[in-house]
Amino acid sequence: MLWLKSFHIIFVASWFAGLFYMPRIFVNLAMVPADSHAERERLLLMAHKLYRFMNLLMIPALGFGAWVWSENFAGFNQPWLHAKLLLVVGAVGYHHVCRSILRSFDQAANRRSHRWFRVFNEISVLLFAAIVILVVVKPF
Repeated sequence: MLWLKSFHIIFVASWFAGLFYMPRIFVNLAMVPADSHAERERLLLMAHKLYRFMNLLMIPALGFGAWVWSENFAGFNQPWLHAKLLLVVGAVGYHHVCRSILRSFDQAANRRSHRWFRVFNEISVLLFAAIVILVVVKPF
């Protein structure tokens, strides 16, 4: 069981590292001047590679989490776990919103400012912090 938990934590931390960095690329993309095609293409390439890597990290993170949960299914009636699972669904949603934003940059259809993306970036930090606090502290 400790091996499962360890792998779950490793993949979750790695996946969230991508979730932390992707919006930073969006900040930079939103700041690229319209005539700077090379910089825009370089940032888009980085974002696409990071998104593919994030997908590869998210799948085992969720898989190991489900495995850990299945080994301890009797504890499912604990309210902190329900809250954690809700936040995990939020993290998966955030992941997919990043894909949608990346597509808007691909189509040169982004209308949001770099400031908006700076705020958007904080959502992943808040999700991660809340999930860790729920798992460690189990406040309810």
